[in-house]
Amino acid sequence: MTRGWWDHSPDENERLARAFGYPYHIPEHSYLVVDQSWQPLTTQHAEGYRDNRTPVLAVGSNQSPEQILRKFQGPDWSPIACEKCTVANFDTVFSAHITSYGSIAAALHPSPGTTVSLFVNWLDDAQLEAMHPTELGHENYVYARLKDIELHIENGPTLSEVYFYRGNAGAYAPLGDPIPLAEVMAPGRQWAAMGQRDIQAHLTSSIANNLNVDEFVLSSISEVDERNRRRSHMERTSHHFNHPHDVLLGTDKLNP
Repeated sequence: MTRGWWDHSPDENERLARAFGYPYHIPEHSYLVVDQSWQPLTTQHAEGYRDNRTPVLAVGSNQSPEQILRKFQGPDWSPIACEKCTVANFDTVFSAHITSYGSIAAALHPSPGTTVSLFVNWLDDAQLEAMHPTELGHENYVYARLKDIELHIENGPTLSEVYFYRGNAGAYAPLGDPIPLAEVMAPGRQWAAMGQRDIQAHLTSSIANNLNVDEFVLSSISEVDERNRRRSHMERTSHHFNHPHDVLLGTDKLNP
């Protein structure tokens, strides 16, 4: 039986590996998800996979083929082009929330002078409809159109607008500045970055120093009320997103 992308393994070690693995393996070049696998995407073939698709900026685990394959299981999906890109004056930072699988997730955040390396996922209508619940289902993001940007696709077009999932909780900033993801490359980065285990350890020592970091992560997965309480704590210092954009879909429209 196929496991839903959100399902938790009964094995604690697998749960911890998934939580600490975020944002998972990020390829160095563009790739194509096809036939329940993935392969490098060559420049000459990329254009055909953009036609009649929506360009959605991936800022966290949606950059990784591992996560895309979790979300689009089975043989019925058309190929998905995931193209490497750079976005000027932005960075990928930790959001002030914890996912249901225990990771501290990512959010896009303005950062003058930084050029972050991300991906664009080109989704058809059915894929976009399937992606929305994976991002909007816990009120952590809204679906929006990001405007007035400089986005360069690897060996492809330059975009001034793109769609993205804007974080609702804001950028986690316990010491005053947002904290970028160390796993994501960003020349000109303005703030000190951390890895997933480091940020989890920092949060554990801040609000649950009676636990070790593994216990903290496992309780974030198993205890919804505790996870929500931790989000409330993280939001107290968060920086909210401030750049021109239009919100197109929120959780209030997800399940009419």
